[in-house]
Amino acid sequence: MPDDAAAARAAAEEESAFSHAAVHPDATAAYGDHPDQVIDFYAPRGTETAGPPAVAPLVVVLHGGAWRAPYDRRHISPFADFLARRGFAVASVEYRRGADAATGARGGAEGPVAGRWPETFDDVAGALDALPALVREAVPQADFRRTVITGHSAGGQLALWAAARHVLPADAPWRTDRPAPLRGVVALAPIADFAVAAKLDVCGGAAGQLLGGQEHFVERQPYADPALLLPTGIATTLVQGRSDVVVPQAVAESYADAAAKAGEMVGVTLLGDVGHFPLIDPAADACAVVAEEIAQLAW
Repeated sequence: MPDDAAAARAAAEEESAFSHAAVHPDATAAYGDHPDQVIDFYAPRGTETAGPPAVAPLVVVLHGGAWRAPYDRRHISPFADFLARRGFAVASVEYRRGADAATGARGGAEGPVAGRWPETFDDVAGALDALPALVREAVPQADFRRTVITGHSAGGQLALWAAARHVLPADAPWRTDRPAPLRGVVALAPIADFAVAAKLDVCGGAAGQLLGGQEHFVERQPYADPALLLPTGIATTLVQGRSDVVVPQAVAESYADAAAKAGEMVGVTLLGDVGHFPLIDPAADACAVVAEEIAQLAW
């Protein structure tokens, strides 16, 4: 448990990240029939010294929120806009999450359940498969050959998973026969190792809930846990705050260790005096570091 000072700091960082007004996208497209099966697109913006780029790298954003229904893509829209103002084309993916307790569907006295099995993964796979056609229509200046996936927290897990579909078990419905055409992945404080996350009770046991409960954990873990889906052969960088009390540094380090044992080098950028939410907070210096990490892979 974090001490009082660490908890207060984390609360202040979260308040800052969530204080920004949602930024409306330039276009929204559906990749399925469910209301959550949509992608928001942000066109690259011009700067004070130059207009919008004729061709721009594409950044796919997967939001976090412990795969739980109360947290949707709106909270990460200021971050998406921040990237667009840095000259990137942005596709912010929505996906089905665990139902809110208020709906009575999958929640309970302890609050909303994390994720839906298999719908959360159906959606991320479906969105990525539909993206080439959708982005050509919504943001024609996006260069799909320069695609980077980024995701925060639970979205970081989904980003790593999306880049690892070609190494999923042979019977996985989401498996692809070749690696995704990505320049790389930048995972932000990702829930990247389910065993460590469960041990640390990250986000109230969210990883276990995502897999459908303890009775399914071992059975489904090989289909969802990024630490078991290695090596991917895709350039990967993790950005992690050293002061993160939501998804502690140990989770990212365990993933990087697993990658090394699989013969793959994963970059880990550790930011001192930074917690969980500054990574997606346009008002925080850490957010500029994230944009630079994405740029290094995209270009």
